[in-house]
Amino acid sequence: MPEFLLSLLLLDQLLHQSGGKVNLAQCKANGRLPAQHQYYQPGEILIGGIVSQLFFPTFAPILFEKDPQRMVVNDYIMVLKNYQHVLALVFAVKELNASPQILPNHTLGFHIYESYFSARKSFQNTLNLLFTRKQTNLNYECDMEKNPIVAIGGHDSETSLHMATILGLYKIPQVAYCLLPPEVTGKIQQPSLYRMVPNEEHQYTGIVQLLQHFQWKWVGIIAMNDDKGEMFVQNLAHKLSENGVCPAFTERVPDQSSFLDSVDIEEQCYKIGFLLSRTNVSVFVVNAETQTMTGLQWILTVMTQQYDRIPTRKVWVMTAHWDFSSESFHIGMDIEAFHGSLSFAGPSSEVKGFQNFLQILNPLSKEDGFIRVFWEQAFSCLFLSMEESEQDCTGEEDLGSLPALFFEMSMTSYSYAIYSAVHVVAHAFHAMFSSRSKSRKAVGGDNLEPQKAQHFQGEVVPRALCNDNCHPGYHRKQKEGKPFCCYDCVPCPAGKISGQKDVDDCYKCPEDQYPNKEQNGCLPKDINFLSYAEPLGVSLAVSALTLSLATVAVLGIFIRHQNTPVVKANNRELSYALLISLLLCFLCSLLFIGRPERVTCLLQQTAFGIIFSVAVSSVLAKTITVILAFVATRPGSRMRKWVGKRLASWVVLCCAFIQASLCAVWLFTSPPGPDADTHSVLGEVILKCNEGAGSLFYYILGYLGLLALVSFVIAFFARKLPDSFNEAKFITFSMLVFCSVWISFVPTYRSTKGKYVVAVEIFSILASGAGLLACIFAPKMYLIILRPELNNKEQLIKSKKGRNL
Repeated sequence: MPEFLLSLLLLDQLLHQSGGKVNLAQCKANGRLPAQHQYYQPGEILIGGIVSQLFFPTFAPILFEKDPQRMVVNDYIMVLKNYQHVLALVFAVKELNASPQILPNHTLGFHIYESYFSARKSFQNTLNLLFTRKQTNLNYECDMEKNPIVAIGGHDSETSLHMATILGLYKIPQVAYCLLPPEVTGKIQQPSLYRMVPNEEHQYTGIVQLLQHFQWKWVGIIAMNDDKGEMFVQNLAHKLSENGVCPAFTERVPDQSSFLDSVDIEEQCYKIGFLLSRTNVSVFVVNAETQTMTGLQWILTVMTQQYDRIPTRKVWVMTAHWDFSSESFHIGMDIEAFHGSLSFAGPSSEVKGFQNFLQILNPLSKEDGFIRVFWEQAFSCLFLSMEESEQDCTGEEDLGSLPALFFEMSMTSYSYAIYSAVHVVAHAFHAMFSSRSKSRKAVGGDNLEPQKAQHFQGEVVPRALCNDNCHPGYHRKQKEGKPFCCYDCVPCPAGKISGQKDVDDCYKCPEDQYPNKEQNGCLPKDINFLSYAEPLGVSLAVSALTLSLATVAVLGIFIRHQNTPVVKANNRELSYALLISLLLCFLCSLLFIGRPERVTCLLQQTAFGIIFSVAVSSVLAKTITVILAFVATRPGSRMRKWVGKRLASWVVLCCAFIQASLCAVWLFTSPPGPDADTHSVLGEVILKCNEGAGSLFYYILGYLGLLALVSFVIAFFARKLPDSFNEAKFITFSMLVFCSVWISFVPTYRSTKGKYVVAVEIFSILASGAGLLACIFAPKMYLIILRPELNNKEQLIKSKKGRNL
């Protein structure tokens, strides 16, 4: 397209020149293409410039029906902020001319033209830069001393491409101050094209990083309906997909020709405006070329005025191509839709003296062909003329009073790029003229500091997602047939959490922590064990001490009445052994209460097993002694030699030795020790004694059960012996209680968790011990204390004779 327009201009010029004789030596030319707006200052080193600040709502096409020089359009609107681009170039030239350090023997000049955001005007005025007599004579040898040696421009990549197409033919260096996409620079076959801003590829990376910072993963893309817009969409969509951001839609803004020629432009505006206002997408990424933003603003204006629809509460992410706030249309338009916008910008810095330079501008200057237009549109006035106006321009209006939305007193990023470009050119020529430059030597100049990014100033960051974030406590599950950023939120399974948004999987808490109710964080677990500070521990301890005192009382009574018939008839020594073992059983239960330590863990089960084996074996010995005593009283019985203290002692010792051996094997192979159970009870770390080889613990219980079962069977068969000797029926009841307690203990112990496991074992020890104490010794206490008259030899003989009769 640029080559086609250039061909038309060349053909037009040749047609104008075909009617007369051309003398190349005198550089005569009759065809003149006028330039309405320009700014010229002579100098030995002439710097050319193409700026973009005037916009024509309508631009008549070339139809080759009349001379293009008469095609002058006065209906234009100025982008007010862009006038600062002109002032930045002028200020830089004046500053350098006043400096004795840079080019002291040379003066800088400039010649600035307007592109009008038009390809035709960009080509035309680039040619005007080369041929300063305002005659488009395509012979660069004419008027060499007044030709520019470098050009600065343009404002956008399209204008820069148009300029480079012409300047490249004449090997004129060009310094661009706009972002140039890689695909544009690839089309420009000119090694002398320089840029004052980074490659546009970095801007895509910046957009992705911004979206990721705010976790915006569901965005819309808006671009112009042309080749540049298509390339922007392709490059950005590729970058977004690589970094986990989904383009929800891509919308194309009609170009300028569509607004002029299309009969269905209103329908297009309604379609785009309706999409932007009704979509659930909260973030729009806009390729903020000037024409894109102009078209977008027209669409929003139409939607507001005719349909009362405007997309509010949206975030607009603008590229650095254009400062949307500079659009002069804002004077008459509602910009509410753009509140909350984020715009990328190039580097900028405060330049000393620039604001003073702006304050002394003279709007009546004849050299500056832009200032009158700027002044009239900025202050809504007209200079003295035949036209009627509500307000006349005096020239004394204050630029500082203009809102920053329309004009800034500080240097913008584009202006700073132009200012820096002039300095780069001046330093290069200074180095050349001073004969001190070296190949690729970096000359001095101010370092350009990158503009610091501003943090989001709102209290709430807008959301831009396909669906709501998966809050902590949930994890993402991909939706079938949907883009990767569309997913369902599934609660974390029990025992797992997710502490952040949009996690792919939940995870477990550390061992000493547990998930909270919302499963979005971990809470420290309470350390728990059966202690003396809680009611359960106190109750069990009091019960143990009470039973211990009761056992001591029974033992004391037995010792005091040791010579009475009841005590003697029930094997006094075995009764003492049984009572002492029961006392120790009650006391050993206290080892299970309190914080588990290594010593207590070693003593708990072993002390319990050995002491209880002594108690049960004492009961067994008493039962065997009763039966042997009854059998030995028969005439000619051979069992007399087995009756005596020696048999009872051997029974107790042998039974206790077997249990002690089992405990010794347990302690040497896999001893118990303190342990922390973090899994049994949610939210608690249970401190307990690890049983080590758990099977040996059940061997100990099984051995006790075996002794109890043998005692129960023997006592059951001996229950019908004479009453004076008969203790078997009480032993039968005691063993029945003992076996019932420990049989129920096993399933209860296996199903209970936490500190209640210890409580169950303590209760079993106390209950079985209390059963032995009550069933065996309660009848004897009744006779000794309540019926002492029955506790004598005569009563026993009398009772025996009565039963024999």
